[in-house]
Amino acid sequence: MENKSKIVKIVVFVPETHANAVREAIGKAGAGKLGNYACCSFSSKGIGRFRPQKGAHPNIGEVGKLESVAEERIEAVCERDKLTDVVKAIKEAHPYEEVALDIYPLEAI
Repeated sequence: MENKSKIVKIVVFVPETHANAVREAIGKAGAGKLGNYACCSFSSKGIGRFRPQKGAHPNIGEVGKLESVAEERIEAVCERDKLTDVVKAIKEAHPYEEVALDIYPLEAI
């Protein structure tokens, strides 16, 4: 029998220009709940780098050219049963054609 954690951590990388919109979408979809607190998240800043390939339709940058973008890494916890809705909300609020998104199971302590 598979034992899945009930809580996961979602990590998404987003241009700084859209970070507030993505954070808001995450909270409205139900992620970021810690006890009696809602919309909890953590952000750190960095540089995202990518080269759009043939067939891409980049929101930022040009096909074939390396691009660097000031981005935020946004982290929030999420109940597994809300995960599908939260991922959908992130993708709707995110400006990129391909969203860099990680989901980690969390151990109960």
